[in-house]
Amino acid sequence: MTLKQAFHRQAEACSELGSPFTACLLRLCGDRLRAGTPLTDRLFAWPGDISGAGASLPLRLAGGLHALVRSGQSVDLSAAYPPNDVTDATLWPAVEAAMDAHHDFLNRWIDSPPQTNELRRSAVLIAAAHWLTDHFQMPLVLSELGASAGLNLLWDQYDLEINGARWGQNRAHLTLRPDWRGPTPPQAQVQIKERRGIDLNPLNPQDESDQLRLLSYLWADQDERINNTRKALQLPPAPVDQGDAVDWLEQRLNTPHPGHIHLIYHTIAWQYFSAERQQRGEEIIAQALKNATPDAPVVRLSVEADGDVRGTGGAAITAQISPDPHPVPLGRTDFHGRWTDWAPPEISP
Repeated sequence: MTLKQAFHRQAEACSELGSPFTACLLRLCGDRLRAGTPLTDRLFAWPGDISGAGASLPLRLAGGLHALVRSGQSVDLSAAYPPNDVTDATLWPAVEAAMDAHHDFLNRWIDSPPQTNELRRSAVLIAAAHWLTDHFQMPLVLSELGASAGLNLLWDQYDLEINGARWGQNRAHLTLRPDWRGPTPPQAQVQIKERRGIDLNPLNPQDESDQLRLLSYLWADQDERINNTRKALQLPPAPVDQGDAVDWLEQRLNTPHPGHIHLIYHTIAWQYFSAERQQRGEEIIAQALKNATPDAPVVRLSVEADGDVRGTGGAAITAQISPDPHPVPLGRTDFHGRWTDWAPPEISP
């Protein structure tokens, strides 16, 4: 895939996900970026898969440009960003000038892959927690793989609202309102005994530079996503360890939790694990499901891209519920949580 193709493909995805500004920005980059500077030479020479399924190079650059705006380093670029409505003829010169003036900052920025905590994905986590609690009548132990800053480990601090009904603690400072299709989840007394996550490069939600990274990878014309994240950053942080997710999970599964559901979950993270790590992770989870006892069930909840073989869009929601290792379809959800098609089956006794 060429650099132009990668930028254009990501632009299409941004348009489909409701960000016309980011789609325009990336389309312009794809059309007008030229080699000849340290930054653009590096972009054109980037090895391996540069698409959203690999290095996500277009989103790295978009995040760095947004960081220049959010940190106040480029007044001219800020004037070309939302909420200002500008033409291509105004936007591109501002982008080109910012890349020239701040090439050192942008070169450092693109060293790291995008990290987002898309809070609207927590709508599925809330629904699944009520569904599982209603069946098992047990508290939860949470293990999130690819947790980044851990904001989606705090889903019990958010409310889910569907057709005027609420699931949560009535904390109106952060309420998720997806377009919900299908049955509503049961209203259960969800309790969390322990929560912990793992990430190769966890971000500290109380650190200003990490806050900038989290907010800059959100798209500049999507106020709801930005405002949700700002609100979540005000909460006490969840614990997130640094390391390999599969090795961490293997150690974590060595400790049984009688009387609790051990809920392992990941949202748009598994695809970034290497094939070897995926295979080893599947083996570890399958063994944990097999070894689980009725008084200490293990559940793996997955919200991941699956190639959209049915053409319905979004990510597949599946669950593996001990002792059965076979994934159970629960529906589909938008990659940014704007909508959910919820279709869970009855859980066998």
